[in-house]
Amino acid sequence: MAQINVNIRMDENLKKQFDTFCSEIGMNMTTAFCVFAKTAVRQNKIPFEISADSDPFYSEINQARLRKSIADLNTGKGKVHELIEVVDE
Repeated sequence: MAQINVNIRMDENLKKQFDTFCSEIGMNMTTAFCVFAKTAVRQNKIPFEISADSDPFYSEINQARLRKSIADLNTGKGKVHELIEVVDE
């Protein structure tokens, strides 16, 4: 079977972390991406769950609050709050 090169762009720090992870599990990045691709093709889906629901930032309640805050700021109704820094001792 003919081999082909695939170029992937990603954050440099993420690449280093992923390369370290791959080394720790005994494979290189090429093998890891091939395992992902073969599993995706075999299952006909992304082989893991992708969800924003686990992050409360993306909850509908928070998104609605952010939209309202942005609208308030755009109409000059914004509130100024002092930044209070909490330091654990």
